[in-house]
Amino acid sequence: MHGMGRPLKRLARNLTAILCALGCLVSLAACGSDKEAGKIRVGIKFDQPGLGFKKAGTYVGFDVDVATYIADKLGYSADDIVWKEAPSKQREAMLQNGDVDMILASYSITDERKRAVSFAGPYIVAGQDLLVRKEDHHIRGPEDLNGKRLCSVTGSTSAVTVKKKFAKEVQLMEQPGYAECATALFSGIVDAVTTDDIILAGLASASRGRLRLVGKPFTQEYYGVGIKKGNTQLAHKINAALADMEANGSWQRALENNTRGTHYKPDPRFNPPKPTEGE
Repeated sequence: MHGMGRPLKRLARNLTAILCALGCLVSLAACGSDKEAGKIRVGIKFDQPGLGFKKAGTYVGFDVDVATYIADKLGYSADDIVWKEAPSKQREAMLQNGDVDMILASYSITDERKRAVSFAGPYIVAGQDLLVRKEDHHIRGPEDLNGKRLCSVTGSTSAVTVKKKFAKEVQLMEQPGYAECATALFSGIVDAVTTDDIILAGLASASRGRLRLVGKPFTQEYYGVGIKKGNTQLAHKINAALADMEANGSWQRALENNTRGTHYKPDPRFNPPKPTEGE
């Protein structure tokens, strides 16, 4: 038995060395191929003018400006940000899987979502509103939609809210995105588009004056910064950045720059909001 001891020890040492070497190779391969090392990955919308919009290889909008400000306070320059598209249905999974570090994508804070992810913020309180053609003054609020044709995005709760609370006789057209709804509104196929006011303000701004926001929000949507469940340390840092952004006027400037020409003003009863999530 004693004669067998030394060979077994040598074999164990050799195996340990091989495993260590393999571990180093794997970690080196991972680091070498990971172009996102040292970066911060941020999920945004790519198709919402005024909020998150991909334009000729650049990213613009209020969500983009807020995310850039937060990243700077966390120690990342604009060049350190990797922007990732965050479709509504994929947001929770992207955070849970670690595909992104945070999401700013018109992401309303709800109790249901908080079971899967955590939030920092809110950074703005939007409200459901209506977008109409510039010359149409018959629609002054959701109660004027009876008998009218309304467009919203497939699966959106916005149209359901209008039908449930205000206009039982509304005719609903569903489209895959709000750009398609805006096109239907341009061409007279529908009479109004409904979703959160800041999204509609972005569409109005992109329309170059052909569409206008009614300006009578009838819900409150608290937009938060989505982060991985339970990361309170990151939530605290993000909240500090948001409070700083609001205090020094950067928040107001970002809002005005991204909704220029629309006369959009978020409801002053709720804005700018105090960041309280994750505290």
